[in-house]
Amino acid sequence: MKALLSLLPLALSGALLTAPEAAAQTPNLPAVKTTSFRADTLSILKYGAVADGQTLNTEAFRKAIDACSQAGGGVVLVPRGLWLTGPIVLKNNVNLHLAKGALVQFSANRNDYPLIKTNWEGLDAVRNLSPLYGTDLENIGITGQGTFDGAGDAWRPVKKSKLNETQWDKLVSSGGALNAKKDTWYPSEQSLKASTADKPGVLTATKTDIKDFADVKDFLRPNMLSLTRCKRVLLEGFTIQNSPAWTIHPLLCDDIIIRGVTAKNPWYGQNTDALDLESCRNGIVEDCVFDVGDDGICIKSGRDEQGRKRGVPTENFLFRNDKVYHAHGGFVIGSEMSGGARNLYVQNCTFMGTDVGLRFKTARGRGGVVENIFVDGVDMTDIAGQAILFDMYYAAKDPVPLKGESTAPPEMKAEPLGEGTPQFRSFFIKNVTCKGAETAILVRGLPEMAIKDISIENAVLESDKGMVCQEAENIRLKNVTILSKETKPVLEIQNARDITLDNIRYANGAEVLMRVSGDRTKNVKVSNTNTKNAKKDVEMGANAPKKAVSISKS
Repeated sequence: MKALLSLLPLALSGALLTAPEAAAQTPNLPAVKTTSFRADTLSILKYGAVADGQTLNTEAFRKAIDACSQAGGGVVLVPRGLWLTGPIVLKNNVNLHLAKGALVQFSANRNDYPLIKTNWEGLDAVRNLSPLYGTDLENIGITGQGTFDGAGDAWRPVKKSKLNETQWDKLVSSGGALNAKKDTWYPSEQSLKASTADKPGVLTATKTDIKDFADVKDFLRPNMLSLTRCKRVLLEGFTIQNSPAWTIHPLLCDDIIIRGVTAKNPWYGQNTDALDLESCRNGIVEDCVFDVGDDGICIKSGRDEQGRKRGVPTENFLFRNDKVYHAHGGFVIGSEMSGGARNLYVQNCTFMGTDVGLRFKTARGRGGVVENIFVDGVDMTDIAGQAILFDMYYAAKDPVPLKGESTAPPEMKAEPLGEGTPQFRSFFIKNVTCKGAETAILVRGLPEMAIKDISIENAVLESDKGMVCQEAENIRLKNVTILSKETKPVLEIQNARDITLDNIRYANGAEVLMRVSGDRTKNVKVSNTNTKNAKKDVEMGANAPKKAVSISKS
């Protein structure tokens, strides 16, 4: 064994027998069960792999992984070099290790990826097989300092508005097809045709077989790393980039450690979330760097009726020391959260240039309960939308509207409560800074279901607009500084109740500190706040009860 260890990269030799132990536990989180791999090592070279960037090494990967698993597990080593391959299917007790300088380039030939039954955006669906795939496995790892490239440009549509003129002309001249408006490019005519169909990849009562989806195959982009019903998973050290769709997608997995992973996708890459944890339990995500075209760290648990029927929340995760660049959201829950989410801790994370910082989104029909979310230590810069967002009106739009798109929320009236009514409650957020955002805080619940029990403490938020709080209950801000350019008003409260504002600071000379409206607004309390810094402390808007606001003079 010692001889084998001496031949392996230093980073690997220290982690073969037992994966690094879970870091010090945050209160109320169970210990994460860790992986353990035999030291036995098989190189893909032994099975005929050729690092010339031309030879398709799919069979070499398959044979090496099968042999390793059948022998009781161990390490499959990918040496330095450029390795072209089709899908890689993982097996029990195998650690796929990429040596420093190893580049695994997945094939751009869509025919190399067979259609399979799987799940997409929380619904049972047919998609192309993921480049990295595993299902019903235990004790698996992907480690090392190498890189996986998913050849995503062969799969993804691209909006004209997201490229400059030169980039767009080059893309169109490369082939593919344009839609009727000529504002979206598709990789093939089949992909374009499928884009106009209703839920083209979703399994239905009349479309139950894989062959029913052959005519839309090009459109059914795979997630790049897909793990389903796996236990004890270690993802560590590697770079994963250029994904066709979601980048890392564990579904119904338990005991996951994701450490030091870098996910990179072009900012125009639609649906290229970095990490989507869906109906997973117990894990740590730390020291990761994500720079993608959609959400960064995203929590999901199924969509609508199917998600509620599955009924498995994502729970018991710690996220710490992670960095997110240029994503739609830094840390995100939803919108497919119908199975719920709970007991999630976010610590010491940095979001730079994301559309939204902390992004919690849902919509009518989802159902599900999101609760017990703890955020302590988030720093943000250049946030294009909201620094902190709770939104139950999510309508599958980009959080930052493109030119010409409406920015107004939809007109919505109260509807009867039911299993499709979502709930957000018990969020505890503290020690947050943001230098530059469009809006500091937006809380927007439903008329029939308020967003409840939100605490934001010790925050400094620099933004164009201040806080908007609609259809909310028991919202507490303490020691919060909102430095907004728009000061008429700094704080907007509509149809909200039991709002506590304690030691709120804002720019001197504000026109209006707070505007209150809505006949259901009540019990808004302001304390330890210098209201004299504003020309007007409270402006009563339409239908606001006269006694809705009380101010304790400091």
